[in-house]
Amino acid sequence: MASGGDGDGDPIRHWILGDGGATKITRITPVGGGCINAANRYDTDAGSFFVKTNRGIDSSMFEAEAAGLDAMYRTNTVRVPKPLKAGSLPRGGSFIIMEYIEFGGSTLHGQRELGRMLGKMHKAGISDRGFGFEMDNTIGSTPQPNPWTPDWITFFRDHRIGHQLELLFTNYSDQQIYEKGKKLLEKIPYLLRDLKDVQPCLLHGDLWSGNMAYDKDGKPVILDPACYYGHNEAEFGMSWCASFNSSFYDAYFKEMPKQKGFEDRLHLYKLYHYLNHYNLFGSSYRTQCISIISRYNNQL
Repeated sequence: MASGGDGDGDPIRHWILGDGGATKITRITPVGGGCINAANRYDTDAGSFFVKTNRGIDSSMFEAEAAGLDAMYRTNTVRVPKPLKAGSLPRGGSFIIMEYIEFGGSTLHGQRELGRMLGKMHKAGISDRGFGFEMDNTIGSTPQPNPWTPDWITFFRDHRIGHQLELLFTNYSDQQIYEKGKKLLEKIPYLLRDLKDVQPCLLHGDLWSGNMAYDKDGKPVILDPACYYGHNEAEFGMSWCASFNSSFYDAYFKEMPKQKGFEDRLHLYKLYHYLNHYNLFGSSYRTQCISIISRYNNQL
């Protein structure tokens, strides 16, 4: 427990006891659930704050997370924790402070509402700079490049699938996937041929069940983004571990009408995340990668 003072050289305490509006910190409680960062709830006389820290990274990862949260927050659609401060720790590492949201409300209509609000976010968050984001970020702990790119096919081919293939070859020297994947890259313009006038819309980028929750009023909340502006369908690349039901998709497609070829493209968008899981967690995801790559290579 702590109170008063100027933060004692700790930038987290310094911000909470300054710009955060608190005069004392009454309790600091660990929050479980993360596998990359440490997380704590800071209770104060000005309310509670959620704080993540990581002693092994510089501030760029949390600054990019804050930028993504802020972009989603400003759409005024689906609820996200408002980012408050990101920075460096004095003895190495970094932190992010954000709004603390109390979870645990009824989820009776949660999937339908999530689909509706996600569709609204995709409609509201439109970029006039093309596909990409204002900075590179991470997908899990994997670097995710987001250079502004004028067309979706080039962005997805080079900075999503192509990027993961290069990482996979560097990390695991998997020649078979690398060579088959390179053939797939050549076919991506054909596989995405049905897309016309793709709008670069704001994506959460890593939407799976672990990054979704419901506040005390039962409203959906999305967390831990890997934001960029992309084709809206790419948001469903993690649907294989998101447990979206029919009410979710019905509500979403009322906001963002389904495009021709959606089902055919979906596994291509899943491939990005399967390749990333291979890079992060090892060859247990290799079978899924080979299966999807072969499926598309054998179409032509």
